[in-house]
Amino acid sequence: MHTVEYAPGRHADLFGEPSRPSVLLWHGTQTDSRAAVRVLAEAIAEHGIGVIAADWDSHAADGGRTDLLDSVRFALQKTAGADLVVVGWSLGGVAAAGLALRAQDLDVPVAHTVCLGGAFMANDPLSGGPVLDGMSYSAPRIPFTLLIGDADDVVPASASTEFAAALLEEGWPVEVVELAADHGSIAGARYDAAADRYEADDDPATLAVARAVATHIAAVAQNA
Repeated sequence: MHTVEYAPGRHADLFGEPSRPSVLLWHGTQTDSRAAVRVLAEAIAEHGIGVIAADWDSHAADGGRTDLLDSVRFALQKTAGADLVVVGWSLGGVAAAGLALRAQDLDVPVAHTVCLGGAFMANDPLSGGPVLDGMSYSAPRIPFTLLIGDADDVVPASASTEFAAALLEEGWPVEVVELAADHGSIAGARYDAAADRYEADDDPATLAVARAVATHIAAVAQNA
């Protein structure tokens, strides 16, 4: 792993070698917490897939839009324009979904979108509104995989199942997969109550979940 500046003052960790496609991985709400998804990024890279885990700030005045789109531009530059598999956790999952639904308008080649415990009841950081608003109905239907944890007590499973139903109604291919995970472990992390933050977790149980999630991500990347 090595760290780069993808935009002035904004950082990303790179895992493995650039691949076609590569994975762009977005953390959740807490600011600049790419380190929280380190365990998951390492597990994905073990499959021979390059991963870019980018910081972004959901508390910025624009909700993180500039950071997110700058990280997309960096990823495309790093991979010579190859299609991206965009993976987002929690609010990052909402952003990943928003990118996929507007990929044609934003001129971003997205091969597949994977959302981990997606908080779809929250507004999309890219648009500032509900993620399904402004969907391009003529756009190519990019496939979605929505991974949810059966022990997630932060984001209800219904957020993903209802979002999936709305996608299916408009002809978007989507798969919902339930895993034995909570809101943190599905991204290879745990919640530190004292610090009020999610941190990367090397505990064997969490590592097993991260590897299961990585296997799903690798499968869609290798078939993209």
